Amino acid sequence: MASEGGEDHRLLRIASAIRVIPDFPKPGIMFQDITTLLLDPKAFRDTIDMFVERYRDKEITVVAGIEARGFIFGPPIALAIGAKFVPMRKPKKLPGEVISEEYSLEYGTDRMEMHVGAVQPGDRVLVIDDLIATGGTLSAAIRLLERVGAEVVECACVIELPELKGRERLGERPLFVLVKAAA
Repeated sequence: MASEGGEDHRLLRIASAIRVIPDFPKPGIMFQDITTLLLDPKAFRDTIDMFVERYRDKEITVVAGIEARGFIFGPPIALAIGAKFVPMRKPKKLPGEVISEEYSLEYGTDRMEMHVGAVQPGDRVLVIDDLIATGGTLSAAIRLLERVGAEVVECACVIELPELKGRERLGERPLFVLVKAAA
């Protein structure tokens, strides 16, 4: 794995804490397993600290975490920067009234949902997930947030799979990643 953002020693610790599992969940996939990162308190702390340092002074009002691994990184970042955390979930996981956005998958479609009223017009949002691959999920989250009048300041992921060109799918939306997975 290569790191983005300079020679910070923390990036090496983060990258080396991510386990790569070949042929999971199917042949040809090099699965980026963050559970080993979560088992390493120093690497996990470094991950959160690096995001907090980047976003502390950007006047973020909402950290929107994408199900499910965005739920791991989003809440501690939101607490540290004084923002609220909003879960962005798969269909039929949130009680009450929701707003949804459909997006394309390799074989079919899916939907992303959030509670109506969780994000207000003018909110400044950081969208967080563990990994960007094709960018479909992040793009859907951006569209959903912009539909309610929020400003998406940036998307942030621990890992990027550059060969899948997800960054391109985000268009002009900024994306910050800590490590890039080797092909």
